[in-house]
Amino acid sequence: MSQSAQQRRQQQADREIRLEATRRDAYSALIDASKQLSAAWWRVADQLRDATSTPEQWQESADTAHSAWMRFSTAVASVTVAGPRPVAEAADSLRRSMYALDKAAMDWHKAARREGTGLIEACDARYREAAKAKRAPSSEFQLAARKALNAED
Repeated sequence: MSQSAQQRRQQQADREIRLEATRRDAYSALIDASKQLSAAWWRVADQLRDATSTPEQWQESADTAHSAWMRFSTAVASVTVAGPRPVAEAADSLRRSMYALDKAAMDWHKAARREGTGLIEACDARYREAAKAKRAPSSEFQLAARKALNAED
């Protein structure tokens, strides 16, 4: 009987180790994907602000950002599955703020293509506001991840 109890304890310990590794990988992937998505949209914004850039360059960068969004979205889903709930909720908050950034940047890109210039002050301001607004959810996600991994001092 004691051997059976020992096996159950070992199986539980192994499960916890696997879950922690899964969570650590999912959290790291989300942080990486969010940084890549931000960087991709900053490249688009920089090009839109550059009077010498072309609509073709804007489109190429926007396509890269779209691909980065897909990776980010997948990473959010992985964190939601891995949990726990506070980390999943923080990931969803980060997703919403990154969506606002994505939307502001896409709207700016569309307006630039329509107007023939990326130098659209209102779009730039909206983009900068969305970029600033994503900082807190990003920090909150990282804090929730550290707590879930018992990495908080």
